[in-house]
Amino acid sequence: MRRVITYGTFDMLHYGHINLLKRARDLGDYLIVALSTDEFNLLSKNKKTYFSYEKRKQLLEAIRYVDLVIPENAWDQKVSDIKLYQIDTFVMGDDWTGQFDFISEETDAEVVYLERTPEISTTQIKEDLNAENLATEHESKIQ
Repeated sequence: MRRVITYGTFDMLHYGHINLLKRARDLGDYLIVALSTDEFNLLSKNKKTYFSYEKRKQLLEAIRYVDLVIPENAWDQKVSDIKLYQIDTFVMGDDWTGQFDFISEETDAEVVYLERTPEISTTQIKEDLNAENLATEHESKIQ
């Protein structure tokens, strides 16, 4: 059995996330998602999530491509996770290209960077919603 792992926050889940998870699963037989905890996001990434860890975990567990969701508590847990879960392939989006190459040197896992779905991102969704809210707010002030 080929085991694959990926890491992320997966807040405001969208079809770009689903595409990434499907393509990650296509690289093996069993997909583990290490989901960033609320504390890790806040303290290490300076990012507050909209949905709690438990809600994001529940969403990921409902996706047929995902076999197991584990917590990501620290940047440096990747190598130990790969060894613990006997991972064959470590997958991240291509916006991380090169940043995890050391994993293939410290473990037997292959490192793969998958192209993101180009027309969608959580950041873009937030920006678009913010712009729409500002425009609506401006229009209501004019009337």
